[in-house]
Amino acid sequence: MKKVIIITGASKGIGAACARLFLKKNYLVALLGRNKKKLTEVKSSNHNALLIQCDITKETEIIQAFQLVLKKWGRLDILFNNAGMSLPENRIDQINIAEWKNLIDVNLTGSFICAKEAFRIMSKQNPQGGRIINNGSISAKVPRYGTAAYTSSKHAITGLTKAIALDGRDLNIACSQIDIGNANTNMVKKINADLKKNYEKDSTESSEEPTMDVKYVAKSVLHIAEMPIEANVQFMTLLANKMPFIGRG
Repeated sequence: MKKVIIITGASKGIGAACARLFLKKNYLVALLGRNKKKLTEVKSSNHNALLIQCDITKETEIIQAFQLVLKKWGRLDILFNNAGMSLPENRIDQINIAEWKNLIDVNLTGSFICAKEAFRIMSKQNPQGGRIINNGSISAKVPRYGTAAYTSSKHAITGLTKAIALDGRDLNIACSQIDIGNANTNMVKKINADLKKNYEKDSTESSEEPTMDVKYVAKSVLHIAEMPIEANVQFMTLLANKMPFIGRG
C-alpha cells in the first residue's frame, strides 16, 4: 500500500522539495499551503498529489484539510510539520508584539494543531500508528543574534516533539525533529542578504553564511519517514558543513 503524507508549507523551499521527492517515491502526498498558485506548480499533474489551500494559523482550516485527506485516502502515515516563518534580525526590545504573536501562531500553535489532528487520526486508524516529523532549526540548540522570537518558537518545538513522542509511545506514533541549518531556500537567501547589507563595508571577510542544496533536507526527511515504526530518529541536525554552528556566538 502507498503511504500517505501531509506536508505543510509545501508551496516553496523545504516543503516543496520534500513534496517533489515523496511524489517521485510514489507516496500519496497532501500539499498544504496558503499560496494556491505555487502549490499547483509543485503538484504539477501528478495524480498522487492532493492540493489543499490551508492557513495553519486557522484551526478550522487545518481540521478540514486533515479530514479531506482522511476521506480521500482513508489514513495518514506521516505528517511533516514544516510550515514556518522568521522575522528580520532585531534586538529583543525592538521586536513588535504583533509580529511576535504572528510568528508564534505559525511556528508553534500551527504546528501544535497539525500534530494534534495527525495524532488523533493515527491513534484511531487500523493499523494504528504513524509518524510526525517536526521541522525545528539549529536555533533550537544555538541562537543567532537578534532572533528572540524565532529561537523561542523553535525551542518550544523541541518540547513539543518530546511530549508527542511520550504521548504516542504506546500507540505506535513516533515523533522526531529535524534541525536544519542553511538550506539554500529563499528564507536563507534573505538572511544572507540582510547580513551582507548590515556588514561593515570596509571588512574583507565574507558576511554570507555557507548554504547547502535543499535536496539533502528532502532526502533526510525521506530517510526518517521510511523507517519501520519500531525505529525512530529522535533528533537530527543537518547543516551546511562550513556554516557557523559549533562554537558560534
